Amino acid sequence: QVQLVESGGGLVQAGASLRLSCATSGRTFSDYSMGWFRQAPGKEREFVAGISRNGVNTYYADSVKGRFTISRDNSKNTMYLQMGNMKPEDTAVYYCAARPSYKNIYSIKSYDYWGQGTQVTVSS
Repeated sequence: QVQLVESGGGLVQAGASLRLSCATSGRTFSDYSMGWFRQAPGKEREFVAGISRNGVNTYYADSVKGRFTISRDNSKNTMYLQMGNMKPEDTAVYYCAARPSYKNIYSIKSYDYWGQGTQVTVSS
């Protein structure tokens, strides 16, 4: 079992920056590839960013590429999502998730463990 807890969400204005954290406990953090997803009201949950076990490889949705940066600190069992130049369409509940490295990084079904989510609201 892996427990995940997101933090860092809040209300910001368009153009601002925000950093989300995902603290984990349970099984060895470095055994898992990780991802961030988000779900806006009335919409399906969507992939935002993913990162390999050692942090070398990162992946982004086109909508956030160049604005968001995913990273992880295996010594702290924590993953991060640095969000910049935020837009109102970034408003959503953001979730962190863990998956075995051999599974598809973009697919929600690949992820075995999920956090409870943190709300991010961007005002125009």
